[in-house]
Formats: sequence, structure tokens, C-alpha cells
Amino acid sequence: MKERSAKSILATRKWTKLLGWAVGGVLLVFIVIGIFISREPDIFWVSRSADSDAVIVGVSTTDTLIRVAETLLDKRGGYLTNDKIPPSVFLDNIPSWELGVLTQVRDLGRVMRDDYTRSQSQSKEDEDVADGAPQFFFDNDSWIFPATESEYRNGIESFSNYRQRLIDGDPDTQFYARADNLREWLSQVEKRLGSLTRRLGNSVVSNRINDDLAGDSSAEAAGAQPDTFNVRTSYFQVDNIFFEARGTAWALVHFFRAAEFDFAKVLGDKNAEASVRQIIRELEASLEPLRSPLILNGGGYGLFANHSLVMANYLARANAAVINLRELLDQG
Repeated sequence: MKERSAKSILATRKWTKLLGWAVGGVLLVFIVIGIFISREPDIFWVSRSADSDAVIVGVSTTDTLIRVAETLLDKRGGYLTNDKIPPSVFLDNIPSWELGVLTQVRDLGRVMRDDYTRSQSQSKEDEDVADGAPQFFFDNDSWIFPATESEYRNGIESFSNYRQRLIDGDPDTQFYARADNLREWLSQVEKRLGSLTRRLGNSVVSNRINDDLAGDSSAEAAGAQPDTFNVRTSYFQVDNIFFEARGTAWALVHFFRAAEFDFAKVLGDKNAEASVRQIIRELEASLEPLRSPLILNGGGYGLFANHSLVMANYLARANAAVINLRELLDQG
């Protein structure tokens, strides 16, 4: 009996050891795959005329929107936000990056539908752009029936049709590179960068003074307004906001480069080319390689870095340049 019991114990230990090695091996594979697919895509070269030899106003912006959306879906590891299996389901940095990119694709797509492709408020909207822009507003977390990727690819296809009609010189296909249209997009960018800057700064701020109704003595709100707000970012959300900001900056670098081409005459007339280059420079600086394995959240003057505050600094400077550019375009 004792001999049989000893053999049973040895067999149990053997299987326990094998199981431990198997679990460890699977975890190691998951970690390697997670690191591999968690790399942010590089910045690509923005084309002035896509595949066409002629320089056509609007082609660069449309082509860049398409390529940014394609990169969102086809980058290393594919689109991760709606993945439901390991190791992707445990990753949140790249899905946050994808949200930042997607937000900018949605904003530019909406502006193209409402402004860039229409001569005035009463004019007819472009059919392909009108079909494509709403596709990017589909639920970004749907994995089946239908999958998010299929809806976004439908949007890409619609914008590709619009781009081809631009290249073919279809008289019913227009892109109006006017100062007022550019201001509409810049106003969206200003709001996004302002919000991200505030959220990044909240990594060290515990509360803020309520200034929501400041500057207007007759302003009212729907409910009672407290004197202060608790705005401190949860420790578990710091890295998510940071990577959402990285995705936003990545997309905007490409869109501003495209705007340099398509709105060249408008920017030249306002002597605003330097402003756009400064915006691009600040955004590129915010995308410098991250050399830390963790997003650190040190105090303002503490021993450790605070990556959120560094990112907030770059985005705040880019946003200030965007505001200056809008004001410059407002001038006659």
C-alpha cells in the first residue's frame, strides 16, 4: 500500500510539473505575441497626388484618410479593439491608440461630408462620401454580425470610389479647398486636443475649479454646479489616455501633411505655411519612441517621470498653434 501511495504521489507531482511547464509556456507565447502586436505603426509618407500623375485638389486628403483607415485595420496584429480571445483581449494600449486614430478619421470624414465636398449649405452632398463617412461611426467593439472591420472597410471603399472620381475628373465630384472649410476641421481638432490635454493633465491633478459658466453673467446650467470637480485620473486609466493621445497625434500628423498640399494656396495667401509646419513638428515630437516599459505617473517635481504631462505639453503646444492658425484664417 505504501509503495502504491508513493508511486501515486510521484505521478501526481510529475503531472503537476508538466502542467506548470505547459501553462508557463502558453503564458510566454502570449507575452511574446502581445509585445509583437503592441508596436505602434510608423508614420508613412503622405502622397500629394496618390497614383495619379496630375496634382488634383482633394486627392491628398482623401488618399491619406483612406491609408490611415487601412493602417488602423491592417497594422501588425490587425484591429484589436474587438478581439475576444487571448492575448489580444488582455491588451488595452493599442486599442486605446486605435480609438485616438478612429476619432480623427471620424472627424475628418464628417467634415469632408459636410464641408469639403459641398460648395454651400444648400448644395447636394457627395453620394460616396455621404455613404462612407457614417461607416466609421459604427460600434468600434463589435466582433460579429457585423464585425467592425467589415463596416470600416465599406467606408474605405466608398472613399476610394470618391478618390477615383476625383482623379478621373468627374464634373460632379468636387473638393472645395477654402479657408472656411479648413477652419471647420481645425475647430474639431482644437476641441479634441484641448480635451486630451486636460485629461492627460488630470494624471496629477486631484480637482479643478468649476469655470464652466465663466465669462457669461447670464449663463445657466441644467443642474446645480459644484464649486470644484474631482478629476484625478484613475491609475488604471493613465496608460489608456496616454495611448489614445498617441493615436490622435499619429493620425493628425498625416492629415496636416495632406492639408499642406490640398490647401497650399489658402495657406500661402494667409502666409500660414509656417504655422502648419509648427503643428506637425509638435505632433511628431509627441510620437518619439517610448523607452520605458511602463507609462510612469510620477509627481510634477518628483523623482520619476510623468509621461502624461510630457505628452500634454506637446499637444498643448500643437493646440495653441492650431488656435493661432484658425485666427489667421479668420482674418480677411
